[in-house]
Amino acid sequence: MPSVVPAPAARAGWRPAVLALVLALVLAVLAASPAEAHNTLRSTDPADGSTVPAAPAQVTLTFDQPAMELGTQVVVTAPDGVVVSDGPVRLVDSSVVQPLVETLPAGAYTVDWRVTSADGHPLSGTFGFTATAASPVLEPAPADPAPTEGAADATPTPEEPAADEPTDVFTATATPPVALADDDGVPAWVWVVLAVGVLAALAGGGAALAARRRAATSDGPGSTDADGPSER
Repeated sequence: MPSVVPAPAARAGWRPAVLALVLALVLAVLAASPAEAHNTLRSTDPADGSTVPAAPAQVTLTFDQPAMELGTQVVVTAPDGVVVSDGPVRLVDSSVVQPLVETLPAGAYTVDWRVTSADGHPLSGTFGFTATAASPVLEPAPADPAPTEGAADATPTPEEPAADEPTDVFTATATPPVALADDDGVPAWVWVVLAVGVLAALAGGGAALAARRRAATSDGPGSTDADGPSER
């Protein structure tokens, strides 16, 4: 029985198909390897181009894979050009957190970041946000409490007397008593003393006169004195 030998054209027809399949697989592997090894930024807080009420205390970048601490850095620049990053970054799961200083001005901020992927490949980028107010927000000082009604009556301020008027409060104790006087300016007690003296003198004179009368009566006719009978 004669043998059947395939034609050269039939044997060569399957080789291009096999080569094309192998090439497609190689290209798929090469294309998938960088995507799986390199890190990708998913989101930021604050978001890129956003406006926040006040400057935040930290900036957070979230990736699809955890980053390596070596070579990872986040630089935050304030509106006045001062770098406000405070210390090294913190790696939390697949997020990179950069703390900021305590006092932050209002305005536009710029964030420059660089992250090292797990395979050692570095990634970098820039985004920005705007803070409406500074941080921390300064509260106004409390106003002095308004005086309640009647507070002024609780502690009244004494009115000062006029220059030509005496102070009534101290008149009773500061002014000595004044003796009564007549129209001529002579005190009344002088007249009282004079009246008492006159009465005393009159009483003394009357007593002396009565004594003399008694003595004259006892010296009548027939009376003798110490030297003998009186001569007539």
